[in-house]
Amino acid sequence: MKKIAVYIMRLGLEIIYLFMKLFPAKENKVLFLSRQSDRLTEDFRDTQELLLKKRPDAEIVTICHRLEGAGSGGLASFAATTLRSMYHMATSSVCVLDAYWPAVSILHHKKSLTVIQMWHALGKIKQSGYQTLGKESGRDSDMARLMNMHKNYDYIIAGGRAWNPFYCKSFDTTEDKLINCGLPRIDHLLNTAEENRRSVLGAYPEFKDRTVVLYAPTFRRNIELHWEELADRLTEEENVAFIVKGHPNQQLVTDNPQVYTCDEFKAVDLLSSCDYLVTDYSAIAIEGAVLSRPTYYYVYDYEEYREKNGMNIDLFEEMPGCVFRTAGDLAKAIMSGKYNYEALENYRKKYLPENLGTSTEQITELIIDNMRK
Repeated sequence: MKKIAVYIMRLGLEIIYLFMKLFPAKENKVLFLSRQSDRLTEDFRDTQELLLKKRPDAEIVTICHRLEGAGSGGLASFAATTLRSMYHMATSSVCVLDAYWPAVSILHHKKSLTVIQMWHALGKIKQSGYQTLGKESGRDSDMARLMNMHKNYDYIIAGGRAWNPFYCKSFDTTEDKLINCGLPRIDHLLNTAEENRRSVLGAYPEFKDRTVVLYAPTFRRNIELHWEELADRLTEEENVAFIVKGHPNQQLVTDNPQVYTCDEFKAVDLLSSCDYLVTDYSAIAIEGAVLSRPTYYYVYDYEEYREKNGMNIDLFEEMPGCVFRTAGDLAKAIMSGKYNYEALENYRKKYLPENLGTSTEQITELIIDNMRK
């Protein structure tokens, strides 16, 4: 029954879209779609600002709709948003998105429309998309194919070239569609590092004389969280300030009063102020590498995560001396003050895109070139 409903839904949308495509497309119209946030993301904002500087005549339409759950109210609201997005796809020359947007992948578009997938991570540390179909932490294989997951992309914005084989597998695509320029957030990180540091220390002056540890783990689906021991270990140290920032899809809650959450700042804004970044399988490690932040990996569920989700790289091999399974061993490493900076530098050379600081420029030029098309 579920498959039949999907077929009917696809047919209905296709018929509606046929009529929408009768409207003429505008060369100067660019559509931005996001399911990552209900507000304009920084990557989109920076791209749009530069686009308007280069093409003041550009007509920009932004639709942000974070689908939190599968409840009837949420689905009905997203259905209305989908119809609105379809009209703008039919009348735009370029569509830029940062996640899977069903209508982009399942519909047949005008040849004049260019679709640019500006995926919301700087690399592919963990497996995702087609790599995880059928796995416990992945999507249902039959449903993903029925929904044409990640199809109809003309270009995919990627990180360093070392990630390319994994982008291809994740999106079920070919390497010629990848643009290895990284995301605008790279430019933002580099340009605002000192400003962010001043803002954070202004709000939390007690950080100045302490070792600041930022813990930012990845989202876990169908895997239990066991991070509290690390918080307990490090908050026992008077000279340590422990900050925790959960994934947008999975907030971390603790009753430890010594843990900072710094709600007014995003995790990436805290990178320039931390002495150590602690993560696991999250792409924030790549953002940390942009700023050369000493990064540790707390992988208490390494085997379980590899089985249920999958990894693209061996963290123990890529970051020797920086990966720990137990909170005790990780806390000792942090308190020792010693760090394998050679491993971090090798990681930066291998996994970051070339020409750091030009991501926004390259993406904007790609959009403009395809507006002209």
